[in-house]
Amino acid sequence: MNDEKIKITVTETGKSLDVVVLSKHADRIQVVLGEGVHSVRCDLTPTRSGLAYVGKAMGREIVYQRSRAQVQAEIDRISQAMHKARPR
Repeated sequence: MNDEKIKITVTETGKSLDVVVLSKHADRIQVVLGEGVHSVRCDLTPTRSGLAYVGKAMGREIVYQRSRAQVQAEIDRISQAMHKARPR
């Protein structure tokens, strides 16, 4: 199975990282940073304006630069594709 990956930004350094998505909902995105025994889970929640998702991992702030509406549109598109692909 293919894991969904998203690109996040560490605000302190400005570096971009690809992280694996565990669960994706409009009100929360749960991601895993790193691999193996050194992996860290992080919850990203929408900002007050709803223009990005933000969270903290090991004391560092990380940001996913997608609005809540864009994430909901992605979720809707994926769920529609799953319903069409399922045989009846």
